[in-house]
Amino acid sequence: MIKLIDVQTLKQFISKGFEINNKKIFAIFKEGGYFVYENKCPHLGIDLEFLPDQFLDSDKALIICSTHGALFEIQTGQCVSGPCLGEHLELIDSKVEQDYLWVSI
Repeated sequence: MIKLIDVQTLKQFISKGFEINNKKIFAIFKEGGYFVYENKCPHLGIDLEFLPDQFLDSDKALIICSTHGALFEIQTGQCVSGPCLGEHLELIDSKVEQDYLWVSI
């Protein structure tokens, strides 16, 4: 597993993008949980964010694709609105240990 970020830092950002081994991913802190996904919209395979680290809608309730406005549930990655309805983001295996978020890529 690869050490990604101190969980206290992620709590300040709420969502944050990373590139590890040429793979773009992002992490989200929401209601005490940590969620990590590949940064790729299932509709066109493009990065989700337009601005760095901006993966959430204005209410910080859903993940949003900045290109087509698709919305995804934070906890499941399931698309609930937009051109990829019914598809989902690729979840990255992660765990919290010793105050760090670790990922398996």
